[in-house]
Amino acid sequence: MNPPFELTLKSMIDRSCQLFSHKPALANVDGDPITYGQLRGQIDGVIRMMSEQGIVKGDKVAILSQNMPNWGIAYLAIASLGAVVVPILTDFHVNEILNILRHSEAKMVFVSGAHYDKIGYADLDPRITLVALDNFEPLEHRAPQDLIGGIVNEPLKQLQKLSNWALKAVGLKDSKVQEDDLASLIYTSGTTGLSKGVMLSHKNLVLDAWITTQFQPVGKNDRLISVLPLSHTYECTVGFIIPMMGGACVYYLDKPPTARVLIPAMQKIRPTLILTVPLIIEKIFKMQIHPQLTANPAFRAMYKLPPTRKFLHKVAGKKLMKTFGGQLHFFGIGGALLSWEVERFLNEAGFPYAIGYGLTETSPLIAGSNPQGVRFRSTGQVLEHLQLRIEDPDPKTRIGEILVKGETVMKGYYKDPQRTAEVFTEDGFFRTGDLGILRKNRYLYIIGRCKNVIVAASGENIYPEAVENKLNEHEAVLESLVLDSGGQLTARVFLNPEYMEKHHHPEKLGSGEYQRHVQILLEEIKTEANQGLSTFSRIKKIIEQREPFEKTATQKIKRFLYQ
Repeated sequence: MNPPFELTLKSMIDRSCQLFSHKPALANVDGDPITYGQLRGQIDGVIRMMSEQGIVKGDKVAILSQNMPNWGIAYLAIASLGAVVVPILTDFHVNEILNILRHSEAKMVFVSGAHYDKIGYADLDPRITLVALDNFEPLEHRAPQDLIGGIVNEPLKQLQKLSNWALKAVGLKDSKVQEDDLASLIYTSGTTGLSKGVMLSHKNLVLDAWITTQFQPVGKNDRLISVLPLSHTYECTVGFIIPMMGGACVYYLDKPPTARVLIPAMQKIRPTLILTVPLIIEKIFKMQIHPQLTANPAFRAMYKLPPTRKFLHKVAGKKLMKTFGGQLHFFGIGGALLSWEVERFLNEAGFPYAIGYGLTETSPLIAGSNPQGVRFRSTGQVLEHLQLRIEDPDPKTRIGEILVKGETVMKGYYKDPQRTAEVFTEDGFFRTGDLGILRKNRYLYIIGRCKNVIVAASGENIYPEAVENKLNEHEAVLESLVLDSGGQLTARVFLNPEYMEKHHHPEKLGSGEYQRHVQILLEEIKTEANQGLSTFSRIKKIIEQREPFEKTATQKIKRFLYQ
């Protein structure tokens, strides 16, 4: 079934503002929502302001802000004007942010007050118009050298506006937004440490969103609490474009999504949909659910038997549903591999979870399902419009690199033809860099990243993500990382502080005695994990990671920092 609108963000939001004009669209958890009718007026007002500032179709306009309703308004206004949105992760270092602004040639930046200091005093050359995202008012740069530059630049800006108007008047500058026009330029924060500008068209994004709604509908009575950064494609497409397409309402938190902030918000909003990354649900399971299920010897004995374990999981699942507000029908998980133990809990609890897989370069979804279509350990079915193949599959395991082709795959990397050529095959397939298996009915199973594979001395492939999953099954382990260190398979383990507090009482022991406890525990963790691993995948060395690992926006560990 084809969408009832052109595959542009402008056409999509024009339709929604008309169809759902009286329905709530965007809100802060503690504020009143704006309706789709009010959203229409806000978008039009921001477009007028941008036009007055000389922004035209094709110009790059950045957004540097935490999640808030005005983020979405700015995004839709930029896209509706035909300009290109450059969403910037607030976690990026200041130097990286300035590099992105220069590389993208951004003409304007919408910046929230919380992040103004990162660019407000910088020497941006050529000069960029700053706009306060909190109220859409243009700002003046505060850097001293701009005091002269501003006087010189203002007549130039007026001349540019006059020139654009003249070109449009004589038909030499097209202002209509087309499906293949560039909509967004997204600089990725990868686990490899290299940031690339991914070019996504209107068609890439809107088609990906539309196809996703065909197996997981989102409608005008749905409510979504947004906890992941909007500057990441996963949250932007699935957690923003899809709700806007279906007439749903998205709620934003004023503070980081800790349990103390999130739980009252869930009780108030009672969301029907939530998008998360594995780390969020894994922490909830490790720190709250599992300790309760194994709180005493009787429970621990029951937990070891499958029938009683399933019963306990069902009870815990009902409690978790109440914690999330009791109305949830879609709990989406993506961005990294979910641990086996936590998926078993969600599965046996009958929790309405679904796992998706994709990359920034694919808008993002490549495979996914609704909660009814979940298959244990699979990341869902390949989207119907995509061609997918497994490159050079291993004859025994059928594991190989996932390659995809279709109309949701990026146009390429901005100003980087060499890198673009490297990631496409001669017949136009995009190399995801991920390893997987494709099974019956196009269900995809992810194994790990190509770059992470370790080749054992025996020549066998070791998939560190699988070894980490095994380590993370231990109740004392919160996160782990497996690396090749001088030919030895080495695990770095971040221990669960609450578990250590409860079972090893660091405040009562001297530092030397406590470290002895830690070493005994680490050896126990290693032994338990090795019992469930192939001989060639067994861990030789295990060390404690004292601080949580540094992570990307989707909470994947930045492996390159620990090589």
